[in-house]
Amino acid sequence: MSVRDDRYDVAVVGVGGMGSATAYHLADRGLDVVGLERYDIPHSQGSSHGITRIIRRAYYEHPSYVPLIERAYDLWDDLADETGRDIIHRTGSIDAGPVDNDVFAGSKRSCEEHDIPHEVLTGAEVNERFPGYELPEDYRAVYQEDGGFVVPEQSIIGHTEAAQARGAEIRAREQVEDWAETNDGGVRVRTDRGVYVADALVLAAGAWNYKLADALDGLAIPERQALAWFQPESPATFAPEEFPVWNLSVPEGRFYGFPVHDVPGFKLGKYHHRDEEVDPDDFDREPNRADEAILRDVTEKYFPEAAGPTMSLATCMFTNSPDEHFILDTLPDHPQVAVGAGFSGHGFKFASVIGEILADLAVDGESDLPLDMFSLDRFE
Repeated sequence: MSVRDDRYDVAVVGVGGMGSATAYHLADRGLDVVGLERYDIPHSQGSSHGITRIIRRAYYEHPSYVPLIERAYDLWDDLADETGRDIIHRTGSIDAGPVDNDVFAGSKRSCEEHDIPHEVLTGAEVNERFPGYELPEDYRAVYQEDGGFVVPEQSIIGHTEAAQARGAEIRAREQVEDWAETNDGGVRVRTDRGVYVADALVLAAGAWNYKLADALDGLAIPERQALAWFQPESPATFAPEEFPVWNLSVPEGRFYGFPVHDVPGFKLGKYHHRDEEVDPDDFDREPNRADEAILRDVTEKYFPEAAGPTMSLATCMFTNSPDEHFILDTLPDHPQVAVGAGFSGHGFKFASVIGEILADLAVDGESDLPLDMFSLDRFE
């Protein structure tokens, strides 16, 4: 096994959504970076695939996310401008549910606290304005015009190519086996192809993060997730310029979905699809009829014109923290190791700014962006 003669400023483990952005931000600061990815770039084995990912300013999970999403929007636009890639689309967003439900009430609260332009609509008004929706008429919804979707594969390629253009070394098909602190306070990373030494380390390995850091055991838990694409009766009704992305809380659970984009079909998923905690190296990746039925039943009830033939099914993974908020911190016993974990099914839209934050943590041990609610010590 070879040991590289050169020493890097930072090694990044995982070059998916978060890791590719981290490698880019580090390289943009003129640092020597190596990114190590066990699969392809991009790939469909983890949590950074699926053609479309929702982005929204109206953030019902907590108002503290809004400063991060504002920065993320700016960085996505910058990446699209630099690369010319099809990365971000603004369709508008709908966050809907019963009037006292967290999806509606939390979204409204974030908009009000951060002066985000928005409209409050009844379910009947949503249905009239956006044919394709068939929400209960007495539901309430926050409509925010800047919502939309990010194209994950294109963003990973864009961040990777922009990092490489700045001198980053990105290596795919190379699995990290372990890492250790060096005598001088750096890190030594061992892969199935060689050994790399760096001053600092970023763990951005998604569902595999807990296998690389004992501090994340029980705090970053992988969960099997499923997605479906159904062909609408009238695809034009569900085109991006006509149909906002959505989050919907109903008796059947909390669901999310997208207009038709790039591939046939109206796409949707259910948060915590079947509550299946998994080992990312050993679980059923093949979607099945039970997965399909959960998503078809909800489509038939709330988006009936979209409930045509199945076009595609897919699986991915959430990695959940106990409170479903992110983990963005350095390891308690290893301050030279930064971790981004526990994104709990709502992280990809932030990948552009999380890359910036992880670069801050790796280089400075802190960030100017507000991170108090994302620290590891909140679980003590």
